[in-house]
Amino acid sequence: MTERAGPENMGPAAFGRVDSDGTVYVRTSSGERAVGQVPGVPADEALGFFTRRFEALELEVALLERRIAAGAVSPDDAVASINKLRNAIADARAVGDLDGLQARLEALSPLIADQRAARRAERARQQEETRAAKEQFVLEAERLAAGNDWRGGVNRFRALLEEWKALPRLDRATDDALWHRFSSARTTYTRRRKAQFAQQNEQREAARVIKERLVAEAEALANSTDWGPTTGVYRDLMARWKAAGPAPRDVDELLWKRFRGAQDRFFMAKQAALSEQDTEFRVNAQAKEKLLAEAEALLPVRDPRAARASYRDILQRWSSIGRVPRDAVRPLESRLRAVDNAIKAADEERWRRSNPEAKARATDTAAKLEAQIAALEARAAQAEARGDHHAAQEAADSAATYREWLAQAQRTASDLGG
Repeated sequence: MTERAGPENMGPAAFGRVDSDGTVYVRTSSGERAVGQVPGVPADEALGFFTRRFEALELEVALLERRIAAGAVSPDDAVASINKLRNAIADARAVGDLDGLQARLEALSPLIADQRAARRAERARQQEETRAAKEQFVLEAERLAAGNDWRGGVNRFRALLEEWKALPRLDRATDDALWHRFSSARTTYTRRRKAQFAQQNEQREAARVIKERLVAEAEALANSTDWGPTTGVYRDLMARWKAAGPAPRDVDELLWKRFRGAQDRFFMAKQAALSEQDTEFRVNAQAKEKLLAEAEALLPVRDPRAARASYRDILQRWSSIGRVPRDAVRPLESRLRAVDNAIKAADEERWRRSNPEAKARATDTAAKLEAQIAALEARAAQAEARGDHHAAQEAADSAATYREWLAQAQRTASDLGG
């Protein structure tokens, strides 16, 4: 007996037959059913009409298998397509292995289940990344809201908002909570920024009023020839200008140009006047240079009284000469002061040498030392007479030391006029 071929080895025609009246039947696991009638044609031709319908269904199944395997269709759409094909196959007016097509559709279920699980995992991963990204946006927004970056913060908030919109939504509760924090931070920042700029505008307006007043004062002094006091006033005006802070941008530079212009007019006039004075003062400086040479010729001081008298005469002539250029004042005064200091030092040394109290102390010290030397020499003679050479030597050594001290005391007394 010949073995019957399995369904997988049979063509579509093996699953159908044609009755004598042209009725075509298909065989399935549920039994045999009529799929149509084609009277008046050969059986092969009638059967071929319905096998071609089967081949069309088989092609649809194969295409769906490939799409599902490639992940080109979502699990839900795949299930919907399977159900649609399943119903089409169940009621198909076609001849072929309809049970095999149904089995192929059923075999797709595990693959769809795996893809569904993979999509859930991927969606969970994306949701976690989105949640982490939005939490970072919220933290950055809250830091910006607590800071004072009023210019860069605006652009950063704008960028954060665009990035937020580009992200997918999370579950409603989580997404709403994060958005509330982000939105609250942006609102807080905006309010603080507006308050800051409002305060700055008030301060700038107040600075404008102050600077306009300072400009008026500066311009009123621009033609002053009272050089010293007016210079001090301008210095005070500049300090007040700096303390006032910036005015509105559209007027701050204009006010500064007027303020600076008034200062420049005054100081240029002052410089011109002082330059003219310096020409006259340089002649005075030359005269004082000659007096300095005369004063410095008194050094070193040998006769303090004569030097002091000559120096006093030089000072009288010095005072009558008048002012010198500003850059010459300190050098000339320093040299004159050095001569004065040298004469004072000579006076003090002369007084120290002629001080009667110091001379008396020096003379008294010398007398006491002479008495002590005499006593030590007598003690040495007595010790030598009784044969105590050691005691005699000690007394003699002490007497020698006292004679050195006596010599010093006598020199001091001599220096003091002895």
